Amino acid sequence: MEIEKVYEPQRFEPHWAQWWIDSNIFRADPARPGRVFSLVIPPPNVTGVLHIGHMLEHTEIDVTTRWHRMLGDNTLWLPGTDHAGIATQMVVTRQLKEEGINYRDLGREKFEERVWQWKAQSGDTIKRQMIRLGASCDWSRERFTLDPGLSRAVREVFVGLYERGLLYRGEYMTNWCPSCNTAISDLEVAHVDVAGHLWHIRYPVNGMPGRFVTVATTRPETMLGDTAVAVNAKDPRYQDLHGKTVQLPLMDREIPIILDDLADPAFGTGVVKVTPAHDLNDFEAGKRHNLPKIQVIDNNARMTAAAGPYAGLDRFDARKRVVAALEESGALVKVEDYALSLGKCDRCKTAVEPLISTQWFVKTKPLAEKAIAVVESGEIGFVPANWTKTYYEWMYNIRDWCVSRQLWWGHRIPAWHCGECHEIIVARETPTVCPRCASENLTQETDVLDTWFSSGLWPFSTLGWPDQTADLAKYYPTTLLITGFDILFFWVARMVMFGMEFMGEVPFKTVYIHGLVRDAERQKMSKTKGNVIDPLIVTEKYGTDAVRMALLQGAAPGTDIVLTEERMESSRAFANKIWNAARFLFMNADQSAAAPAEPTIEDRWIASRLNAVAEVANRAIEQYRYHELAQELWKFFWHEFCDWYIELKKVSATGWGNAVAAFETALRLLHPAMPFLTEELWQRLERKPGDPQSIALAQYPQYQPELADPQAEKEVAIIQEIVTLARTLRTESKLDPKQQLAGALYCRTASLAIAQRHAAAIQKIARTTLEFKAEAPPKADVIRSTVEFDLVLDIPKVAEDPARKQKEREQLEKNIANSERQLGDEVFLSKAPQKVVDSIRAKLADYKAQLAKLNGSL
Repeated sequence: MEIEKVYEPQRFEPHWAQWWIDSNIFRADPARPGRVFSLVIPPPNVTGVLHIGHMLEHTEIDVTTRWHRMLGDNTLWLPGTDHAGIATQMVVTRQLKEEGINYRDLGREKFEERVWQWKAQSGDTIKRQMIRLGASCDWSRERFTLDPGLSRAVREVFVGLYERGLLYRGEYMTNWCPSCNTAISDLEVAHVDVAGHLWHIRYPVNGMPGRFVTVATTRPETMLGDTAVAVNAKDPRYQDLHGKTVQLPLMDREIPIILDDLADPAFGTGVVKVTPAHDLNDFEAGKRHNLPKIQVIDNNARMTAAAGPYAGLDRFDARKRVVAALEESGALVKVEDYALSLGKCDRCKTAVEPLISTQWFVKTKPLAEKAIAVVESGEIGFVPANWTKTYYEWMYNIRDWCVSRQLWWGHRIPAWHCGECHEIIVARETPTVCPRCASENLTQETDVLDTWFSSGLWPFSTLGWPDQTADLAKYYPTTLLITGFDILFFWVARMVMFGMEFMGEVPFKTVYIHGLVRDAERQKMSKTKGNVIDPLIVTEKYGTDAVRMALLQGAAPGTDIVLTEERMESSRAFANKIWNAARFLFMNADQSAAAPAEPTIEDRWIASRLNAVAEVANRAIEQYRYHELAQELWKFFWHEFCDWYIELKKVSATGWGNAVAAFETALRLLHPAMPFLTEELWQRLERKPGDPQSIALAQYPQYQPELADPQAEKEVAIIQEIVTLARTLRTESKLDPKQQLAGALYCRTASLAIAQRHAAAIQKIARTTLEFKAEAPPKADVIRSTVEFDLVLDIPKVAEDPARKQKEREQLEKNIANSERQLGDEVFLSKAPQKVVDSIRAKLADYKAQLAKLNGSL
């Protein structure tokens, strides 16, 4: 049980990370009996690297998974990555551009080869990082959303939806990203508040000289595609315009005045322009009134030939030219500043253009009904529960899902177009002839599926569906999903919809939504703010276990996690404390009989405390209260095991085998939270026949009523109480902690006998020689009291040092001046967080009290 003097996690963490993989101890076996715990990873993008949010998520998953494995459950944590259609295509396209190659010139097949080549070289970065950080996944079951098996599942679901009438192809208004050059779903559009303008434009009414209607728009370039203006039939101001037409400025095109509820009499002038090709509401109005759709902006955000003299211009350059022309013609009435919500592509941040295109859509209402029902019935529960309301709000207002993307990287849609009769064939296998006209002139759909389509099948496609595999039978539905709130709709809701439709069962029973990791000022981390914490850097600096513990301490359900350098530093000190305790125990156990002996009072006490901690730890993990787990383990190891148990053991100097046994139990309690440190120390212990090969497979301690020892806890509490009294008096008197003192302990209850029984321990730890007296204490200068005890110490007179006191006074006066200067600075007070200001005020009051006391003594 030899152990190095210095705690250096970098020395052993990589070893155990690889050893766990090589030993196959995390491999699940569907043939094994017993209770099942299964969980799938939220698949990170194959383009990604580990960020601190991943580390929080993976730490919480790992704590829960390791706990279930130690409980003896048949445990599976299934890992994998997502092909990330748009993100990956952008990465490789950029790479090719740097080489002077336009990806379109390569052609689809060559481009796909290049992406697979990139994946082979760079695509497993996040896997290597996860292994290094100790994720206890079953890597033999690693999946990728474009694996052949998962691709087969995708095709089966697409065809299945089509056969059930839940999937269709149609012309519709979609969010178009001119940069990614594809349609994107509503969820992939990020709305940003920006300062814009509202242009008021006058349209002359035909046949009524001098009569105009005024419309307002935030996008004047789209007026070139107007095919009507609308007024409300109930608006009395425009009763005389029913059936009339107006002349479209700049384009000199006659367009009708239509009656439609699109126009709100209470908003603006009550007249709106109608551009069916460039606005969703106008698109619907156009269908109601059979209006033509004139597209004036193309897929590259440039003006089309239909824009007349503005053809070929970028949309924003066209806007400037249109406004100038309107102003010149007298059609521009006024321009107002206007705050608007601008839709941007969540991936590349380009302003999205609403365009009509032919796309594939999933009818989501029927799917959503089942997905709502299983949450209402309690088959799926959200933790924290408030996320249930958010889930319902989206599901009740769900719109059909545009699942086609104009990309090359992804699952190509299994539909073929007949070049002769234009039939569309949706099939599981590639057809050779058209079933309608027998033509062999078939071309596969060029679009691919939205990445979230394949991700939505993840809980069952990864287990072998559509085949009825042993894994699928054993591990589906999964037990738990741990994920972030940002993909609640992108991913979680779609997994529920697909799981219910194709498996007839929920994909998981509980969804735990974790918070964000924030900086010391509770700010969200971002590259622009420069406050991003790289997990690979901090784990190298502090050790993986220390960073895990720092994250867990703040991981209360429903709250964001504040992560600071100070918290990681203190967590490293915590790990170091455990390391030093192990070193001390192992050294003493080697020098004496390490076999368990008759338990001493401290042995009984630590066994009882371990038992109580086991109860809290099991409950905390079960309820996803990771902060309680971390805080309870911290308090036990630092304040009970190291500060008291080891000190008491030094006094009795017997039963080191009991101490090692208690430490082994404590390591098992700590293992899910700090796996590397606990594995390293556990492996140093003497092994017995039948012991598992890893602490990860050892039994997690459970609460046992017979181990509770209230008498031992009471007796040690009395020892702690008296020692603490002595230490407090010593500190207040500014004495050397090692100086031996004398004094008397007064007590008039039965606790005095307990104190006398443990006099040797009390006096040695407190460095105090005591008399024990069953009487009231005398009046004394140096006395400290609790409910039961009064401690009087004989404090030796120490000659005053005027120079030292003068130095203390000067420092206090300096501190007071600095605090008063800060509190008198109006600029500082206006910008500083209130808690910072309150802290300075509290310190100022304390400095003044110390100075008054010091002046009195001088």
